Amino acid sequence: MKRHLRRRFEAVVAAIGLALLPGALGAEIDGHGPDAWRVTGVAADDVLNARMGPGTRYPVIETFAHDARGLEEITCVPFFTMAHYAAMTLAQIEALPQRWCLMRSADMSKAGWVAQRFLIEDGLEPVAVPASDSDAVPGDAMIREAQELVRALYESARLARMGGPEPLNPANAGTFFSTEVVASLKATPLQADPIYGAQDFEGSVGIPRPDPEQPMFRGMITITVDIENFGRRHTAVFRLRADTGRPGAPLRIFRVEHDGWTFP
Repeated sequence: MKRHLRRRFEAVVAAIGLALLPGALGAEIDGHGPDAWRVTGVAADDVLNARMGPGTRYPVIETFAHDARGLEEITCVPFFTMAHYAAMTLAQIEALPQRWCLMRSADMSKAGWVAQRFLIEDGLEPVAVPASDSDAVPGDAMIREAQELVRALYESARLARMGGPEPLNPANAGTFFSTEVVASLKATPLQADPIYGAQDFEGSVGIPRPDPEQPMFRGMITITVDIENFGRRHTAVFRLRADTGRPGAPLRIFRVEHDGWTFP
């Protein structure tokens, strides 16, 4: 992913209290994460550097393979619990530095600090990354960015159910939705949750994927998400484009479609 796109998405994920990772369901808040992690976002001809301390100023002491699995998280910094996270303002969350995690291999032969954005829960599908920018097809980086934005939206919604900031609150919605959608959220009370397509949610959410037939058309990117809610399955469709009403025209969601109804 090109540098300006990476920086843009880092800001998006920082706004919900997570460090960037190409597979945006990154390491969760300490005490709430899974038992095993895998490396993601590293090209097949490269490795993930593990350092002596949490930052690039520390020397590299180990490396993990681009597809290393079963990694164990020891701790992450900055450290915060769900109670701390729920008490923070968005400004405080945005001010947090990049998160680093102390990881060790499944056989405990290697350990070191890695940037959290290169970690994903083991069992989730990692996002493919080209070996170099020259390998990328034009538009691929924007499609990946859109995919990660939708993935981060669902992670934010999951954390909201645990007491975190609500992504559909107009004060926070601009992190994910276009200026027009935020205005709609302010003007009209929601009858159903446009993230899940229902008033209540109890089920599972699949990995956001680019539309297989036409992922990008005239600047609009389409991302689909398979949802099972109370035993009923359907596919949510997210439409994204550059929000020219904001500085830098970041990608934002301007429409969500659920089985015959759309938002807004």
